[in-house]
Amino acid sequence: MNKIQPLALGVAVGALWAFYVFFAGIFAMFGWGVVMVTTLGSFYIGYSASILGAIIGTIWAFMDGFVAGAIIAWIYNWMAR
Repeated sequence: MNKIQPLALGVAVGALWAFYVFFAGIFAMFGWGVVMVTTLGSFYIGYSASILGAIIGTIWAFMDGFVAGAIIAWIYNWMAR
């Protein structure tokens, strides 16, 4: 069975989640998804519906997604043994 590289999956999941969170923050400036951005802002300190808030949320989201992706790969490799 093939192993999943934790670093590669961490970067992929982190980048995808960061992309989503960034654009959610930008769209919330125009009134779309404000409740979701507000909710995520309670987890990601500094995340809000603004350019700076979207950038701060992107950094948080990448770190969060990276850790989640690496843990998922590690668990998969452990279970696939």
